[in-house]
Amino acid sequence: MVVPQAIKRNDQATVLPELAPQPFKWSTVSLTEVLGAGGRLEASVFNIEGRQARETLHRCKWPVKSLLKDFLTSAYYPGRFKRSYIKNNDSGAVGFIGSSEMLAINPEPVKFMVHNHELAVSEGQILLSRSGTIGNVTYISKTLSNFLVSEHAIRLNCKDKPGYVYAYLRTHTGRLLVETNTYGAVVSQVEPEHLTEVHIPDPSPILKQQIHDFIMASFRLRDESNALMNEAQKLLKAALKLPDIDDIKPKYFDSSADLRNYSVSLSCLDGRLEASYHLPIVDSIQRLLAANAKEVVTVGDSRVSKAIILPGRFKRVYVEEGQGVTFFGGKQILELDPSTKKYLSSKQHGKRITEQLTILENTILVTRSGTIGKINIAPKHWKGWIPNEHIIRVIPANASIAGYTYAWLASDYAYPLIHRFTYGAVVDEIDDFHVAAVPFPFLQDTNIQKTINDKVLEANRKRFEAYELEQKALKIMDEKVIFAEGAGAYNDKSPMP
Repeated sequence: MVVPQAIKRNDQATVLPELAPQPFKWSTVSLTEVLGAGGRLEASVFNIEGRQARETLHRCKWPVKSLLKDFLTSAYYPGRFKRSYIKNNDSGAVGFIGSSEMLAINPEPVKFMVHNHELAVSEGQILLSRSGTIGNVTYISKTLSNFLVSEHAIRLNCKDKPGYVYAYLRTHTGRLLVETNTYGAVVSQVEPEHLTEVHIPDPSPILKQQIHDFIMASFRLRDESNALMNEAQKLLKAALKLPDIDDIKPKYFDSSADLRNYSVSLSCLDGRLEASYHLPIVDSIQRLLAANAKEVVTVGDSRVSKAIILPGRFKRVYVEEGQGVTFFGGKQILELDPSTKKYLSSKQHGKRITEQLTILENTILVTRSGTIGKINIAPKHWKGWIPNEHIIRVIPANASIAGYTYAWLASDYAYPLIHRFTYGAVVDEIDDFHVAAVPFPFLQDTNIQKTINDKVLEANRKRFEAYELEQKALKIMDEKVIFAEGAGAYNDKSPMP
């Protein structure tokens, strides 16, 4: 097994200094509110920030209206149903995604169904997660309109300017209002009728149009980036003369048997006795690569990667937004702007952040535990951010190979080569040495390889631009709409509509 010279690991426990006390949060709650919340006395039931968000809208200079009554034509979700899944290569198969997968910039469904009108979505709608993690929101552009979406997402149809509504629901204030009821009590599930009590400022038409335009431009760039990524995959597949992954027919020992069976020679065991490590499809892919690639090396080859980093486990010290470094996990690895990001203390984790945790633009990220083998390439705005220790970092050798490396590792053909290394009885794992040993093909035609690389990097640049545009919209929403105070502001005696 070939591994890179620059693999970095640190499995030693970190000893933390004494921590400063965290700010104390408090609020008063009336007896009426306690009874309205079912007699619950836990502080967590009464979201202080949710109550403060409503007070913020009382001071807003703009008229404040009901989201459901004044900004939407309808809000609904499909009823529960028995799910009948089919294979992705079956006739009429459509990708089916859940309320967490819908946040991915380019969703990769693992489940497929025949087309279902109730589950279908259309461009221009907004999706809002209603259970589990409440308040996640996305806009349906060209990419997402190709999928079926579960009943755990509410479909919002806007009267006008859906980009403005999306931006509002993406703000901290908007999400808090969705997550809590009128009194600030935390809700366990959102129903469409609850959106009547979610209030939204109604600013000038110019402001609404400006925010809407930024969001629409952001999602157009996301669609363009996804198209470039898909083009790169098609070029890679054609250059290596690879059939569809489902058309690769592994050779079994006895095809007449009712179960998959195959033989493995002693010289090929590699010290692994699990059947999953020796799946015939792995051999089939490797034979195709050997026949059609100019050279097959491994990801650990110095021409491919400078380093492969597996951070050690550590005790996390979180701080408030703006006081530390952005931190996110493997569940958010495919999102443009991780939805549940947290912030790590720079003071407590400074050395580890510098040596192991922080990432640069075009770093390739590979999830190593739980769901193994999710791949992403870090866009520019992730520079200096910190994925958690369950994500392996592959540092490309240079910019001329970074995009191509991502294209290969994110392909359907690399996934079995990564996943075969899985070990663990309860929680599946792989490590940095396994990623280093994954086969890596150089193409016969270097011009095609360069084209693939350039398309991926251009797609990544578009994703950064998409993020920047959304951040501009959110900044305007916060500074000129939500927190804009003036002569027309509501006061404590002015009831919310």
